Amino acid sequence: MVAAPPLPPWIAAQLPADYRQHRVEAAGERVHALSWGPEDGRVVVLAHGNPTWSFLWRKVVRVLRARAPELRLVAPDLVGLGLSTKPEVRAHTLENHAVWFGAALDRLIGEAPFVLAAQDWGAPIGLVAAASRRARLRGIVLGNTAVSPPSPAFRPTLFHRLSQLPIASDVLFRTLGFPLGLLHLSQGDRRSIRGEVARAYRWPLRRAADRAAPLALARMVPDSLAHPSIPCLEASHRVFAEAQVPIALVWGTRDPILGKVVNHLERVRPDAAVTRTRAGHFLQEEVPDELAAAIADVAGRAVWSP
Repeated sequence: MVAAPPLPPWIAAQLPADYRQHRVEAAGERVHALSWGPEDGRVVVLAHGNPTWSFLWRKVVRVLRARAPELRLVAPDLVGLGLSTKPEVRAHTLENHAVWFGAALDRLIGEAPFVLAAQDWGAPIGLVAAASRRARLRGIVLGNTAVSPPSPAFRPTLFHRLSQLPIASDVLFRTLGFPLGLLHLSQGDRRSIRGEVARAYRWPLRRAADRAAPLALARMVPDSLAHPSIPCLEASHRVFAEAQVPIALVWGTRDPILGKVVNHLERVRPDAAVTRTRAGHFLQEEVPDELAAAIADVAGRAVWSP
């Protein structure tokens, strides 16, 4: 491990107080992570998406620390986001992210079995990484994500079409910092990402030179069935569909992009415990109790012994 840069006091004050910081080498990049709980506890990996970082999970962690203090909670920052290293746009592929995420997991938790709790890009990235670690996967909790290839009738949203525009997309995402200043617009309660919380999401990407990932991850969303992300999304779908582990889905139905995707996932896994809420995309900010309850339930039903 390498030393992690300290968090500003105003961010640290928003986190559950007993956090630990880590920074590990991961396939040529350095991944930053926050963790809580006993080092020998049963591991829950908390995976975020675009354009957030491990800070996103703080409310869920706070509830879990009170509800299930025996769990070890590990929240890595995706490469390009948070305090992880920030390669250029061309380095960001779904395949590379899965390699980086998997390598970081191996450094952070060794050979320990784990439950994956993930949202947005954290879900397919985490599931593809889990494909080569299937024997260690003990449970899955998903919120507001897509883990499968799109249907032939899929049409990219305006957000994702903007990311494909030459020149304009660089100005929008990298110079102007889109969408960091507008995260509240994807929420059921727009007050949930304001003030110091909104500032904390902007902080790791406060320099234009560090803003490759929000643009690159938006471009990772398929705009055709020939898109480079398709093979990894197929692998992600297989893990989700086939893993013989307890599964829970917690959804924000007011998410303007992914609010209805839960219906597809429920058809794929009719055995999943499903909780629909009135939250938006970043449901960790709005319904941390529901997410924590699902994680604790899946961890409690998991078979942890080999």
